[in-house]
Amino acid sequence: MASAVMFVGDLDRSVAFYQEFLGWEVTIHDESAALLVGPVGYQLYLRSMGENAQHPLGNIGIQYLIWTAQDEADLDRCEQALRKHSSQVTRRTVEGYSLVEGQGPDSVPVMVAYPGPAQAPRHEILQRIYQW
Repeated sequence: MASAVMFVGDLDRSVAFYQEFLGWEVTIHDESAALLVGPVGYQLYLRSMGENAQHPLGNIGIQYLIWTAQDEADLDRCEQALRKHSSQVTRRTVEGYSLVEGQGPDSVPVMVAYPGPAQAPRHEILQRIYQW
């Protein structure tokens, strides 16, 4: 995947969070949308839908993305960024990789893992996706 588009309630709040969480550069920011670009060109588009927008779980569409940290120190940095914004952050080790989960702005689940699937292939479905 090269890019993702996320609808958000408050654009500035979400830009600040994802910029800190991912460590990516904001390359475009206008009144209703922003583009964050990662070190190898991955892109996250954020589009403001207003504070009353909803993201109901269990409906059609992507529910959340799982990001990959660059290394263990980056995973720790991501966890600390999540803890600033979410009171419910968990960290667990599954099949040789660590997974940190919390909530970003708009109560959207945010997950980051290390190492990524290329270094630690996944052999089972995360139980997390069945918890709705």
